[in-house]
Amino acid sequence: MKKVAVLMGSDSDLPIVEKGLKVLSDLGIPFEVHVYSAHRTPAECASFVSGAEEAGFGVMICAAGMAAHLAGAVAANTTLPVIGIPISCKNTGGVDALWSTVQMPSGIPVATVAIDGAANAAYLAAEILALSDATLSSAIKAARAAAKATVLEKNRAVEEKYNK
Repeated sequence: MKKVAVLMGSDSDLPIVEKGLKVLSDLGIPFEVHVYSAHRTPAECASFVSGAEEAGFGVMICAAGMAAHLAGAVAANTTLPVIGIPISCKNTGGVDALWSTVQMPSGIPVATVAIDGAANAAYLAAEILALSDATLSSAIKAARAAAKATVLEKNRAVEEKYNK
């Protein structure tokens, strides 16, 4: 199975990113986590990204806040799918990161999830990898079935309490 690279602009993004790491772990997807700044470590970031495909990676997830250029810088250096996670901040709530991540020039796409949407970034990475991995596809379907069962059980409890 291909690996997922999870890159953060700062280790302060880790509490958000960990939600996605749990999803990857639960689905049995191998991953690596790194802190690379588009602005402070651009050469190191580009070096890692340019060798990612040969190193067995299939998808890149990039989390960054504020100016949030990490996903775009990564996408400029690979043809692997790149998923951006805009990270919230106290000044703007993350809207600046959302715009920085989603507004990419033609030909350099970044799939962008919701602000702080690390779990969905991991699920999207899993779905991309599952296109060529039947076992992973089955694991995703099982996770969705489990989520459905949880919601239906909550519905049953609410109905019993209020629908008499």
